[in-house]
Amino acid sequence: MIDFPYIQDICQSTNAKVIMLVADGLGGAPHPTTGKSELESANIPNLDRLAGISACGLTTPVFPGITPGSGPGHLSLFGYDPVKYLMGRGILEGLGIDIDIRDGDIAARGNFCTVDKDGNLLDRRAGRIKSEYSKPLCEELDTIDIPGLEVRIFPVQDYRFVALFRGEGLDQNITETDPQITGVPPRPVEALSPNAQKTAAAANLLIEKAQQLLSDREVANMIMLRGFSKLPNLPDFGESYKLNPAAIAAYPMYRGLAKVLGMNIIKTGSTFRDEIDTIREHIDEHDFFYLHYKPADAAGEDGDFDAKVRALEELDKFIPDILSMNPDVLVVAGDHATPSIMASHGWQPVPLLINSSLTLGEGIKAFDERNCSLGSIGQVSATNVMFLALAHAGKLTKFGP
Repeated sequence: MIDFPYIQDICQSTNAKVIMLVADGLGGAPHPTTGKSELESANIPNLDRLAGISACGLTTPVFPGITPGSGPGHLSLFGYDPVKYLMGRGILEGLGIDIDIRDGDIAARGNFCTVDKDGNLLDRRAGRIKSEYSKPLCEELDTIDIPGLEVRIFPVQDYRFVALFRGEGLDQNITETDPQITGVPPRPVEALSPNAQKTAAAANLLIEKAQQLLSDREVANMIMLRGFSKLPNLPDFGESYKLNPAAIAAYPMYRGLAKVLGMNIIKTGSTFRDEIDTIREHIDEHDFFYLHYKPADAAGEDGDFDAKVRALEELDKFIPDILSMNPDVLVVAGDHATPSIMASHGWQPVPLLINSSLTLGEGIKAFDERNCSLGSIGQVSATNVMFLALAHAGKLTKFGP
């Protein structure tokens, strides 16, 4: 973990290269008909073959039974205590699109959503509208005036946006509006402390005025806000582990998270093929690469089992490309499970694979939940993954006399 008191004593800089591939929402749960998870149902020969010659296991992102957001799930994989360093998603999305965020500002992640005539949610993501549809809506919302504050709306990607609140006396200690289910109305923002009353009132006024502007639309006729947060202060990832790290992620939120940790953000395109081409172009410039794959999580959140299987099969096609770059260590992990049968993030343990010249291989037959549970790593906290990766890369020295 990043807070290990002797981390500077045992970490050492070497030429070994580590690629950490985070397949968002990797883990799943059994289909009610087949009894197989998405990974078990997918045709993923490259990952299955790699599992057989790697060290495998399962990770718990936070605690057993706790369902993590993407932020805590990623923080754990990078060795940060996700409870101690909890931060809202708004700041991550904002930094990911290079918004000028200052001390005292509060950023919130926004979703366009669709409600019925009674105000009940029909679709929490407004049918995943594309950016060409949502950007003009953001421009409309950006005209909203909130007395006593500067409030700006920035488009992110598809149905997502960032709401930035700037002014005196703002407090992030307020509730979110997304109830995480349909058939009920979005929740009002509530202050969790007396100092947060001003911020809660401003957020509710923004939502009220946004609803008035969007009310004549059948789709994307309401907004929800979540992840209210100020700029955090976390230990620097590269300095702590004595690495020269880079992040390659198409989605802004994950670039924002990497930026908070001090990683170098390498610009890339909008597809995973773009990410692979980008890492190949820069492979000689860094010794640690964070690579992010999103489609499996999106399909799981939509409750589309078959689409998630296809997304995992598509990921598998890129494994030979990654291996052809000859990383000294390849980590394949997930920030959390997203079981399609739940259509949401889950608490289930997540498969893990670590491949290096030091892994004997355990003869694991497939890369999935059941087989990885038999691996030598066992079931561990995700906060241990970085130390395991560094050890396989020869980047850790002996601890103690």
